[in-house]
Amino acid sequence: MQVIGEKEKKYMKKKIKYTNERIGDIEVVRDFLPRPEELALKENNVKVTLNLSKTSIDFFKEIAKKNGSQYQKVIRKLLDQYTSRYSD
Repeated sequence: MQVIGEKEKKYMKKKIKYTNERIGDIEVVRDFLPRPEELALKENNVKVTLNLSKTSIDFFKEIAKKNGSQYQKVIRKLLDQYTSRYSD
């Protein structure tokens, strides 16, 4: 009987051999990740009641499902982007 992980054990025992070879051309990539403080901030949201068409809700639910999100967040993001675009 084979124990789980037994087959992989031979690959894990293989030592990595580092050399002092030239790496080649290096490209510095600008940091695009948000700062930790930006991740921890809670958004200042206001609850509203809004009647939308079934067609619109179904559309946003499908978009959210495809992207592993919630439809309310998709609608909020759309409105935030619209507001940002057309604000003074």
